[in-house]
Amino acid sequence: MANIKSAKKRILTAQTRNERNKAIKSRVKTAVKKVDAAVAAGDKTAAEAALLAATAEIDKASTKGVYHKNTASRKVSRLAKAVGKMA
Repeated sequence: MANIKSAKKRILTAQTRNERNKAIKSRVKTAVKKVDAAVAAGDKTAAEAALLAATAEIDKASTKGVYHKNTASRKVSRLAKAVGKMA
C-alpha cells in the first residue's frame, strides 16, 4: 500500500477510470454482439438498427479515450461490411 498522499490518490483515480473504461467496453461489446446476432439471423432491418446503435456506442468510447480512433473506425467498418453483405 502506498504511503504518499499523491500515490494514494493515483490508486483511487486509476481504479475509478478502470471501472469506467470496463463499463464502456462492455457496452460496446454488447452492441457488437447484437449486430452479429442480427446478421446471423438474417434480419437486415434489425441489423441496420443495431449497427446504428453500435456505431454510436463505439464513437462515444472513442471520444472518451477508451478506444483509439483507428480502432473505433476499424470496428465500425467491419460491422458495416458484415451488414452490407447481407442479401
